Formats: sequence, C-alpha cells, structure tokens
Amino acid sequence: MTLLVPLYVHPAEDPGAWHRLITGASATYGVVINPGDGPGERPDPAFTAAAAALRTAGARLLGYVDTAYGERGPAEVVHEMIRHQKWYGAHGAFLDRVAATPKELPATRRLVRSLRRLGATPVVLNPGVHPAAGYVRLADLTVTFEGHWSTYVSAFTQPAWTARHAPERFCHLVYGVPEALVPLAVRTARERGAAVSGPVTGELPNPWKQLTPALPGMER
Repeated sequence: MTLLVPLYVHPAEDPGAWHRLITGASATYGVVINPGDGPGERPDPAFTAAAAALRTAGARLLGYVDTAYGERGPAEVVHEMIRHQKWYGAHGAFLDRVAATPKELPATRRLVRSLRRLGATPVVLNPGVHPAAGYVRLADLTVTFEGHWSTYVSAFTQPAWTARHAPERFCHLVYGVPEALVPLAVRTARERGAAVSGPVTGELPNPWKQLTPALPGMER
C-alpha cells in the first residue's frame, strides 16, 4: 500500500507537517504540489524549497491542475503543468475535477497525450468517482473515490469492470476519517481494489490542509 498525499497548506504555515512528509517520503506514491489552486502566478520560494527537499528524499511530485470537468482549455492546463515543472521540478500531473463521461473521453485523451509529451509521469486523473472505463486506460492512476469516511463506509460501490485492472491503477481519497481508524481506511481501500489511498482526518471545506499523524511513515 502506498499513499497519495495532497497537502494543501503553505510550508511556512505548517512547517512541521512538511518536515514529516519529507522524512516519510518513502511511504508515498506521490505528493501533490498545490501552491495556489495550481502553480500560482509566480514561483513561491517556500514551495520551491519544500519541493527540492521532497525530491531529494525520493518523493514523486505531482503538479496540481484543475480541469474544471473539461471546461478549462487544454492549452491553459498544459501551461500550468509547464510552470509546475519549471518552478517546482514536478515529475507528473495531478488533474483534479476530471470529467467522467464517455462524451469527454476523447478530449481527456488528447490532454493526457499533451502532458506526456512534456514528460509528465505519472499522470493522475481525479474524477472522484468511477468514470467511464476508458479513463483508467489513459492514466497511470485514477482516483475513483473522493469523499467522506461515512459515505465510504456506507455507500461505496464499484462497477464490475474495475476487476480487469490492477489495484495499482486505482486510488481512494477519503476525508473525515477518525484518527484511530486511519489504518482501517488504508486496509479498506486495499480490500476494495485500490492499492493507493489518501485517508485524512480533515473535514470540508479543505480536508487536505493538514497531514494526518496516523498515516504510516508520517507519525510525529
């Protein structure tokens, strides 16, 4: 089991969390870098330093880009990825709010190809739900659940086609997990066919602004 860690808090605001993340880099599938709902308008020195330390520790950095369910133009998305690469040394892309319908699949395929031509590896798609099956073949990793622990426990379902893919192709991001149950959330994701997960104790509106101490390898 490996962890996908979106930590959406400024390194100067919570340096301890970033230090634990750096020291626990070996436990991660990747770390999502998100200085300002994307790379921001200019390089942020605090994020530049944190990104360099993460790379030195062996973490894969994923540049956060919001696709707005296909509403943003592909050139804008690609430009933001270039800034992530240039400013923070991002290895791959984390595409948030990805469309999940068959209609948007061709456009998403073209976008992923453009990112791969930039050298972005891995490419992670986050529709937050199970999309049309073709999306999984485009990405290295697809987030097929993003939601609250209570929903994950009571209402999670998955289509039969997921069984045709290796667990390493799927990720579940679960927030609102009681700290004592974080290890259970990791095991549950694995049992449900997702080898990568990101359980956090935080709640909306931004559950990803703190690092959960109970994450394996991230303990205080």
